[in-house]
Amino acid sequence: MNQQYLLAIDAGTGSIRAVLFDTSGRQIDCVQEEWEHHEDPRWPGSMDFDWTFNWNLASSCIKRLIEKTKINNKDIAGISTTCMREGIVLYNKEGKEIWACANVDGRSVDEVAELIRQNPALEKVLYSESGQTYALGALPRLLWIKNKLPHIYEETAVLGMFNDWLIHKLTGVLVVEPSNGSTTGIFDLKKRSWNPEIAKQCGLRDDIFPPVQECGSKAGYVTESAAAETGLAAGTPVIVGGGDCQLGCIGVGAVNPGDATIFGGSFWQYEYNTESGQTDPECRVRVNCHAVPNLWQFEALAFKPGLVMRWYRDAFCQQEKELAKLSGDDPYNLMNKEAEKIPAGCYGMMCTFSDVMNFIQWKHAAPSFLNFELDAEKFNRYTFYRAILENAALITKGHMELVQASTGKAPSHVVFAGGASKSPLWCQILSDVLNLEVRVPVVKEATALGAAILAGYGVGIYKDISSAAKECVKWDKVYTPNAENHAVYQRMYPVWREVYKAQLELCDRKLTKNMWIAPGIS
Repeated sequence: MNQQYLLAIDAGTGSIRAVLFDTSGRQIDCVQEEWEHHEDPRWPGSMDFDWTFNWNLASSCIKRLIEKTKINNKDIAGISTTCMREGIVLYNKEGKEIWACANVDGRSVDEVAELIRQNPALEKVLYSESGQTYALGALPRLLWIKNKLPHIYEETAVLGMFNDWLIHKLTGVLVVEPSNGSTTGIFDLKKRSWNPEIAKQCGLRDDIFPPVQECGSKAGYVTESAAAETGLAAGTPVIVGGGDCQLGCIGVGAVNPGDATIFGGSFWQYEYNTESGQTDPECRVRVNCHAVPNLWQFEALAFKPGLVMRWYRDAFCQQEKELAKLSGDDPYNLMNKEAEKIPAGCYGMMCTFSDVMNFIQWKHAAPSFLNFELDAEKFNRYTFYRAILENAALITKGHMELVQASTGKAPSHVVFAGGASKSPLWCQILSDVLNLEVRVPVVKEATALGAAILAGYGVGIYKDISSAAKECVKWDKVYTPNAENHAVYQRMYPVWREVYKAQLELCDRKLTKNMWIAPGIS
C-alpha cells in the first residue's frame, strides 16, 4: 500500500500556505506565499480581501507543493483547511463571492456608534451569549454593508468564513463550523450554532446563515474544476476545518480543560481551555468554541507582534537580510544571535505596540520606543529588536493574569507554537517573563498540523481527535525560567503597564495616533 498523506491549507493573516504531512504527523514540506490585505481609500480602516488573487495564490501553493514533493496526488487521503478568524466572505445566490474583508477590518466605526447609541446595554448582553463584542465580530460589518453598500446587502444570500471559503472553492459546498463561526458574534456559544435572533436585535437580516457542521466532519470532495486549478485529484475528501488558534491547539495536543497555549504569529493568542461556555463578567476577553466538541476557550489577543517583527526586519535590518541571502540563513536567526548579547530588560528601554486586551474597550497606543539613551553601544538596533521580543512576552503575562482573574485558574506550563517559537531567544524570554516551563513542539506550524489531524480523523485514519493529537505531537525543546531574568521582568512589568497607560492618554488627547482602535471606540 502506498504511503498516505494529509494536506492542510492555511490562510493566515500574512500568508497562505499548503502543508503536507504523513499520517504520523510528520511535516513533509510546505509551500507558502505572503499576501497583503489593502485598505480601500474610500473607507478608512478597511481591510479588503481579494478573493480572486488570493485563490490563485492558494491554488498555486497546492500545485507547487505536489510538484515539489513529487507525490502522487491520489495518495493524499484527505484535505482540511484553517484560517485567520473574523474575516468574512459574502456570496450571492449563485454561490459567487461578492464582498469580503480580512480579520481586523475597522471600517464600521459609525455602525458601532449607532449600535451603542440605540442600546448601550446590548453589547454586554450579546457578549454573555456569544462570547464576542463588536470589536472583531461580523455584526458591525454587516450593518456597514447595509448602510454603505445596500446593493451588496440585498444581493447577499450566504455569509461564510475564510476556511469555509477554501472548502467552497475545492468542493462547491459551503458550511460553517463552530470554532470560526463563533467569532462572528452571531453564535449561541453553548449550543455551538447560529442564533439569528442576535442579528435581528441589531437590525440585520436573519436569513443568510449556512448550515453548521462540526470540525472533522466530511464537507465534500474535490471537484474536477478545482482539481484542474490545484493539481489535486478529483474526488479527494475535504474535511471541515476550523479557526487557526483552535486547530493550533489540536496541533500541540491542547485538547483538555486547563491546557494553555500561546501562538506567536502575525497576531499572538493566549488560549486557555475550559469545559463550559462561561464568559468573563467584565467582558475583557473573548470566549470561542474549541474545534474539539464540548470544549471552549478563553482567548486574549496581542495585536501584530509578527507584523511588527516583519516591519522591523524590512525597515532596519537590510544588512542581516543580505547576509542571510549569502549564507542561506534566516535574517531573524542573525538578529537573534546579536540580541542574545543584550541583557534582560534592555537597559531599561521598553516599547509600546499592542496593549493587554480589553475586549469591551479595545485600543492600542501609538507604536513607541521609550527610555533609551544616546549610547550606540548599548542602544543599537539589536536592543530595539530585543525590546520588541520582550514587549510580546509582557503582553502575554497580562493576558494570563486576565484569564486567571476570570476563571480562577492558571496553567502549570504553556505550549508555545507558531512562527515565533522558531526563535530560541523569544522562547526563553517568554519563559523568563511568565516564570513557567515553555514547551515547544517539533512541528512549529501547529495550526496546519491541527488541520491535518482533522483531515485524518474525517477520513477514518484516526479514531478520535484528542488521541490523534496526543500521538502526533512531539516535543522539540522545553525552556525553563531563569530566576535572575524573571526578577528583572517582574520589576519591569508594572512600570510597562503604567507607561502604556500614559501612552494611551496621549492618543486620547489626539496628540498621537492609535496603532489600532476598535470601531466605535473613542
